[in-house]
Amino acid sequence: MSVSPAGFTLATACWPDVAAGPRRLLVVPLGSLEQHGPHLPMDTDTRIASAVAARACADRGGVGLAPPVAIGASGEHADFPGTLSIGTAALSALLVELGRHASLHWPATLLVNGHGGNVPAITEAVALLREEGRECHVWHAGMPGGDAHAGRTETSLMLALAPAEVLVSRAAAGETRPLADIMPSLRTHGVRAVSANGVLGDPSGASAAEGARLLGALVAGLTETLDRLLAGGPADD
Repeated sequence: MSVSPAGFTLATACWPDVAAGPRRLLVVPLGSLEQHGPHLPMDTDTRIASAVAARACADRGGVGLAPPVAIGASGEHADFPGTLSIGTAALSALLVELGRHASLHWPATLLVNGHGGNVPAITEAVALLREEGRECHVWHAGMPGGDAHAGRTETSLMLALAPAEVLVSRAAAGETRPLADIMPSLRTHGVRAVSANGVLGDPSGASAAEGARLLGALVAGLTETLDRLLAGGPADD
């Protein structure tokens, strides 16, 4: 049971306690269910976004942490069995309706996004919600200089978060050219056209220690955004 004057995990809270407590900001993690190479679980993006959000929101007065939106826009991974995607249009519509309802009880919403493929839907949804006069922000869980997909960055993060679910013996490099060089093929034909194993990068050298450091940096980044929002400042999104 998550009932605390410091904040709420909505999935386990009871409504009278949420009604009675201060409600300043609703945080919603966004992820995906898509292939992450032969060695990482398909919910990698969701787990990372959820973990960063949970750590940054802990002991935050008036902050509610919603369950994650766990299936996003992952059409570029459609050729890999197991991937599930609702597409950009459906995700945008979902986020708009979620934002509209959230605004009935929360003065502001922050989307914590862990999947790059969700960006067009988020941009569209946030713009519409703001046009309607609702306060909605987004923070993206990206690491500058990190590889694009299922490489060293995400493998290290998952070794820190869920080491038993990282199949290290299967980890192998995929397409390692810069993302800008392969983007035309990715957009036209999808990930499998450029990487047979689904990896965009190289997981070699990944470690739990590096993952813990990366996780700390992500949490610090989101914490800074939360500080600004709760102080009444801009989210820089």
